[in-house]
Amino acid sequence: MAYQHRFEDGTACDLPAGKVVCVGRNYVAHIRELDNPIPTEPILFIKPATSLLSFSDPIVIPAYGTNCHHETELAVLVGQTLSGADTGTAEKAIAGYGIALDLTLRDIQQGLKDKGLPWEKAKAFDGACPISPFVRPDQLANPQDTMLKLVVNGTVRQEESTKLMMIGILELIAYMSGYFTLMPGDVVLTGTPAGVSELLSGDQLEIELDGQFKYRVSVA
Repeated sequence: MAYQHRFEDGTACDLPAGKVVCVGRNYVAHIRELDNPIPTEPILFIKPATSLLSFSDPIVIPAYGTNCHHETELAVLVGQTLSGADTGTAEKAIAGYGIALDLTLRDIQQGLKDKGLPWEKAKAFDGACPISPFVRPDQLANPQDTMLKLVVNGTVRQEESTKLMMIGILELIAYMSGYFTLMPGDVVLTGTPAGVSELLSGDQLEIELDGQFKYRVSVA
């Protein structure tokens, strides 16, 4: 079934599934675990709408990759067009928050990076962005200090607060809108904390946003 945005409370979301605009290296501990340099400006990349996958559907790892990593991230649903926006305008345009997995074929990514080539094959494949339903902005007491948690087969892999982002949510959205017009239905991913690791066929995932919104996802 084709992906469609939906809200946690069961109400319909009439926004189309748009592009996913992402930032790399936005948590220091994650930068260090991959032995990457700390960026001097945000590292942006885009996943197409076809990368979006509901948490109700199983994750399918592409056959051409051998090392698929999970990256748990706060997701932001854009509800209004943003171009060259400031943080105040960005905040008013937020239609909801969710939690997503930025799946990365790490072996493919490294091979492309070594050749100085783009990462799309590693980051933008079909189903590369499994995502939860969205909660209304007023359902998160403080999006900039909310917990993200991922448990795989009963073991906690990632558990961290969004307060440790290097670039805050609103600043990030405003920055992105200076390079790419953000359209209603687009999704912004805000970076992943430390603890990224490999996913394998048969893995069972438990994903939590703010300790109150909980989801179960399987890997085919």
